[in-house]
Amino acid sequence: MIVQMTSGATTQQIDHVVERATAMGFDTLLNVGTDKTVVAILGSRTGEVSTDVFAVLAGVDTVTRIMKPYKLASREFHKELSLVPLGGLDVGGERLVMIAGPCAVESETQMLRAAEAVKAAGANALRGGAYKPRTSPFAFQGLAEDGLDILARARAETGLPVVTEVVDPHHVEQIVRYADVLQVGARNMQNYTLLREVGRSGHTVILKRGLSSTINEWLTAADYILAEGNDRVILCERGIRTFETSTRFTLDVSSIAVVKRYSHLPVIVDPSHAAGHFRYVPTLARAAVAAGADGLIVEVHPNPEEALSDGIQSLTFENFDQLMAELRPIARAVGRELSSASEQDKVGVV
Repeated sequence: MIVQMTSGATTQQIDHVVERATAMGFDTLLNVGTDKTVVAILGSRTGEVSTDVFAVLAGVDTVTRIMKPYKLASREFHKELSLVPLGGLDVGGERLVMIAGPCAVESETQMLRAAEAVKAAGANALRGGAYKPRTSPFAFQGLAEDGLDILARARAETGLPVVTEVVDPHHVEQIVRYADVLQVGARNMQNYTLLREVGRSGHTVILKRGLSSTINEWLTAADYILAEGNDRVILCERGIRTFETSTRFTLDVSSIAVVKRYSHLPVIVDPSHAAGHFRYVPTLARAAVAAGADGLIVEVHPNPEEALSDGIQSLTFENFDQLMAELRPIARAVGRELSSASEQDKVGVV
């Protein structure tokens, strides 16, 4: 249930709504806007309570029952589009955010070369996995804390904020000491213990869509993070599993439009995992930007042939530089901008 307060409602009136909801056994979360405050009344029993219970309280403007399974991620709770800080940019703003780097951290030399190259091309953040959830237990699983230390050094050298995946709730406290953004991968989208833990961290979170998840399930998963008081959530469409086998996954471009309609959260796209092959990555990236994505996360490797993870879908430095050049006119055509190499000299750490 969403309680929208009147413009100019007093702190005492807002507190009274919260106290009434708490007394009835509900949780609450506030969205304090520039003009009005919105109170989300949360709990499994909200459907049993009449909206009149809150509509009669002083300072209340309207009370709306949200029928969708997700609440805090909805536009009904937060009408304005959310802006999530990343480095010197806001994800969801006019400037598109480009996150690039290898799938996995393999060595300091590899990461430093990648960081310098993607920054020179105009990327705003560096990606790299220190912990790798692989389909096979015998595949490369990452360098763990040694990989995190390498990422931190790459950030110190280039000023690029670091994005890395977290796969275990017990790793969150460790990873936040090194990384600026926590990525929850597709396999963990419904790992609710992990979602709560990254929510409590207060760190910016990229939440990837599960490979067989609906948009409703994706946004409801985001609610787990938001419910912990962490509003720094970025959604990431990375393709879903369908009957088609010519690509690794099927990029659901329509999800960008749906998310923009029903949620206030920014959404970026991972064309690398959707494509599964470097030849298709530029096409999917261009389509995502044209469809209104707020940014991209792209795999780029110094030598994809020698990559320990996802080499076939990784771009070379030259290919990434060309992709950035191709994306700029598309971004301008839809009212967005991409950073240039010269602007990246001003990048600062979160």
